[in-house]
Amino acid sequence: MEQFFLLPVSSPTPALTSTNTYTPVPTATPVTPTLTFTPTPTLSGVKPPTPTLEDTATPVVIVTPFDLITPNITPLPTIQMDGFISILASRDTFYKGTKCSPSSVRFTVQVSDPVNIKYVLLFARFKSLRAERASKWTSISMQTVGAGTFVHDLSSEQMLEDAFFQSAWVEYQLVGTTQSGKEAGRTDIFKERLTMLECIPIPTMTPATVKP
Repeated sequence: MEQFFLLPVSSPTPALTSTNTYTPVPTATPVTPTLTFTPTPTLSGVKPPTPTLEDTATPVVIVTPFDLITPNITPLPTIQMDGFISILASRDTFYKGTKCSPSSVRFTVQVSDPVNIKYVLLFARFKSLRAERASKWTSISMQTVGAGTFVHDLSSEQMLEDAFFQSAWVEYQLVGTTQSGKEAGRTDIFKERLTMLECIPIPTMTPATVKP
């Protein structure tokens, strides 16, 4: 029997073929992505949401300092005080007579020219609280305490026509004179600044004496 042997046959090597692959050269122009917009549908007949506290403007409260607030107070009229520096009354209310306290008011005045003004006269009168009725003027010499200062304690019993007024305004005026009696200073009339009130004493209860 004949035997056959297969000899290996060499396969031809394929020739290399050069392949030119295109590589894009980067450019300086950026690539802008395409924006996609999704339209929002408009709803009809839908009540818009109620704004929250965050959407509501917060009111600003401006506080005015107290010293910038003008009080609604009627100022007293300006009083001319020719020849005087100051005129002080110890209180604005006193009682008629001597049974209620305080029963007098002390006036303390200081003149502007102590060398020439040697005397000060206090003129005072009653003026009705509700009518135009007034008493006669009472003239009282004030006591000097030196350095151009004069004082006097005025009570209702010193004034004319005291019996006709129970409660009233007490109007007053100051006049300064020289040694010879010549007028050297005069104030306006002080009105509705000093009040005399009726004295209504309160009876005091005394314990009854019990005898065995």
